[in-house]
Amino acid sequence: MAERGAHLTAGLSASAGRPSIFEVVAQDTLMSAVRPAAQHACKVLAESNPARYGFLWRWFDELYALLDLLLQRHYLSRTSASFSENFYGLKRIPLGGGRGLWRLANLGLPKTQYWRSLLVIIAVPYVKVKLDRLFARLREEDDYAIHLPESSWKRLYKAFLAAYPFVNMGWEGWFLIYRLLYVFGRSQIHSPLLRVAGVRLGNLTPADLQAFEQRSSSASGPLTSESVVGNLTSFLGKAVGGVAMSLSTGVSVGVFFLQFLEWWYSSENQETIKSLSSLPTPPPPVHLDRLTNEALPRLKTICPLCNKIRTNDTALATSGYVYCYRCAYSFVKRHQRCPVTGYPSELQHLVKLYSPEA
Repeated sequence: MAERGAHLTAGLSASAGRPSIFEVVAQDTLMSAVRPAAQHACKVLAESNPARYGFLWRWFDELYALLDLLLQRHYLSRTSASFSENFYGLKRIPLGGGRGLWRLANLGLPKTQYWRSLLVIIAVPYVKVKLDRLFARLREEDDYAIHLPESSWKRLYKAFLAAYPFVNMGWEGWFLIYRLLYVFGRSQIHSPLLRVAGVRLGNLTPADLQAFEQRSSSASGPLTSESVVGNLTSFLGKAVGGVAMSLSTGVSVGVFFLQFLEWWYSSENQETIKSLSSLPTPPPPVHLDRLTNEALPRLKTICPLCNKIRTNDTALATSGYVYCYRCAYSFVKRHQRCPVTGYPSELQHLVKLYSPEA
């Protein structure tokens, strides 16, 4: 069976300019492996110094999308491919270009396919991550939040929680159908996002590689009669190109590191990870003589947020401080951090305390 599968994929990839299913799937998963590693690095920085690096955790999705936009824009305009596609020696070819290899990859894509490709590469993953995170947060809040029985928000809330798993299943099934059609040679594209962009993937040809070398050699030559604007544009282009080449080289070295992270975060290492990545012990409260109006209250039964006797005592697991349930719930939901220490926190970190007298 394995021999027949290998023969099938080898035969299909032998067609002119048609990548194998392994190449297209590998380039799809490359950027999805980079994102968790970058997110974990931002989380470690935010936990080490919340005041200085906390914004990296709060605005990670937006910052990552911005950096990804700059990277993908450079590669689409210079190589007619995204970063991961160029890493695996692929390029994008317009669907209306016939069965030929269209034109050299260093000339870039037409404007229509260029902007469509940039949209689906950046916007679709960003929206998908936001929806997944919203669904996870609402599902966790469903056990704690209080909604009015007949409120319209509750009906919309319940409808979203009920429908999103089926929508997500249909989305993943849509991609699976395209990949199966690609494996059996019934389609030239392996992803519906490529259909939206109006392109298909093809292998880089020797002419493309020669054009890349000629372009890099001409760009490294001395400038003779260019204007100030031309010099600035050339300098920025070289800078972006240097960063992109550094990223491309770094990814080839970092593939092993990403595989190591995948093993490290496997189920058998969860206990070790929890012990190594646990938050540091928060500093003790300041001395009573040095308290100010914004410091911790003098009495242990006072909530640090409302400065009143606590009701429904609730501890924040990330720091250990105790608040009123309503105060802690509202603050953590709005700011995603501990009010006292600034450690990144979520609603699931709230722990209800029950006194023995209750």
